[in-house]
Amino acid sequence: MNLTVTEEAAEWYENELDIDEQAHLRFYVRYGGTGGLQPGFSLAIKLEEPSEPVAETKTGRIHFFIESDDAWYFDDHSLEVQYDTKWEEPSFEYKK
Repeated sequence: MNLTVTEEAAEWYENELDIDEQAHLRFYVRYGGTGGLQPGFSLAIKLEEPSEPVAETKTGRIHFFIESDDAWYFDDHSLEVQYDTKWEEPSFEYKK
């Protein structure tokens, strides 16, 4: 599993979360929501220190990561986070 975050998407997170120095941002699985890889679940974010990352990358000021206890959700897919110019927010693409 790989995790990729484009510069544009990272800048969006920095601006929306008022990040002006180094930070850690976790993508985690939550119950509910739409548009996720697994029916009935979707991705959420929170600022916290990593403990057992299964995938990680640093883009801009942010160290993005996914913890091992959320690996089941990705079902051997990699996650690419891009910036959607139409909706002016990040979008998620799952790649096998």
